[in-house]
Amino acid sequence: MFQTALKFILLSLFIQLQFSFAQKTINRILFIFDDSYSMYAPWNTEPKINVAKRVMGRFMDSIQNIPDLEIALRCYGHTTFFQPVRNCKDSKLEVPFAPASVNAQKIKKFINGLDPKGTTPIAYSIAQAEKDFSECSNCRNIIILITDGIEECEGNPCEVSALLQKKGIFIRPFVIGIGLDMKFADALGCMGKFVDVSNENNFYPVLKNVLTEALLRTTVQVNLLDIYKKPTETDVVMSFYNSENKQLLYNYVHTINNYGRPDTLVIDPDVTYDLEIHTIPKIVKKNIKIEKGKHNIISIDAPQGYLNLQIEGNINDYFPTTIVKKANDTTILNVQDFGKTERYLVGKYDLEILTLPRIYLKNVEIKQSHTNTIKIPASGSVFISKPAKGFGTIFLDNGKTLEWVCNLDYNLDMQNIYLQPGKYKLEFRYVHQKEMIKTIEKSFEIKSKESVRLILN
Repeated sequence: MFQTALKFILLSLFIQLQFSFAQKTINRILFIFDDSYSMYAPWNTEPKINVAKRVMGRFMDSIQNIPDLEIALRCYGHTTFFQPVRNCKDSKLEVPFAPASVNAQKIKKFINGLDPKGTTPIAYSIAQAEKDFSECSNCRNIIILITDGIEECEGNPCEVSALLQKKGIFIRPFVIGIGLDMKFADALGCMGKFVDVSNENNFYPVLKNVLTEALLRTTVQVNLLDIYKKPTETDVVMSFYNSENKQLLYNYVHTINNYGRPDTLVIDPDVTYDLEIHTIPKIVKKNIKIEKGKHNIISIDAPQGYLNLQIEGNINDYFPTTIVKKANDTTILNVQDFGKTERYLVGKYDLEILTLPRIYLKNVEIKQSHTNTIKIPASGSVFISKPAKGFGTIFLDNGKTLEWVCNLDYNLDMQNIYLQPGKYKLEFRYVHQKEMIKTIEKSFEIKSKESVRLILN
């Protein structure tokens, strides 16, 4: 009895193991390739179609030995010339699904024989893809759309893509735009993950990166948190370093994607990273480990606000700049010009405005998503004419003491100096005058956007 039960248990385990082995995941990638007439357009130094053929051929060579990968090819715009009437059903599955070892060279050969002819029925092609994926309980269905244009047949690719994703036909597609005007990025990004290829040199790396994300599904999302711990901060450069050898590996400008979430990245999961967020001041997070096969979220506190520097009234010819430091710190964080707005981490800062005389502002506060506007009076100017060389200094006259502002240039006969509004004294002696009593003193007042002329004689 015991032996019979034991045999039954062992048989059950064997069946479960066999079933588990049989149910390993198959990745199925459908390439939807744009062969519309616009692919003849020049891109860098040659037609887009020539570049696409060359890069896709190289890519097929690189993936033909990947196990558990099946690939297929659907083309559009390749059978009917776009004039006199557009054929908005010019889309066909040319190479049905088979293992990459079988199909890679077939797809390469077919693409090499393409001759761009027709229009761009993207919505129709994505809808037809539902029939391209046969039923499969252990398959991950992926679409990689390669296009140089947007929908031309009045379809709605975004609605079609969203519907088929909801039905579970395929996961979020990848859309690779080649030589595409970036104003169309939103129109394509709503279909899935949009990646722009600006030139031939980054076409192949983009394909490899998309393949890595599609197959490994090891993804990273960097959440830049505001003071309310919401991932709303964005549009700042991030640098990923190898934490062991400090080598710079990736640079990205953080963005919020078309779904209102921080965009997803694919980076090597076998590296431990140091991450620098290039806010002002910068933020560093060290020894970040990525978990393979999962969606990793890296959360970093990065609440920011804005500092706006303005000159009262109309801007004149003099644009001062400002040294920005953290409050009670000597390290220079930024040099910001007037007339500009810059983002800073929430906190307090000391400003040294490089006017004459200097303006010092302490504990200027930056608040979450708010703009702190600092205004100063427009400078006036003093034009100084001296017929010979001499030694001179300008002082701010506060009525009791003199505050040094600047020295005159010994070698210049004429000099124009921008000064903040106020009362001043100029002390000057010609080099040939050897008596201190020969010192020339001029008192003058500077008003905003007005000029004063001094002749030293």
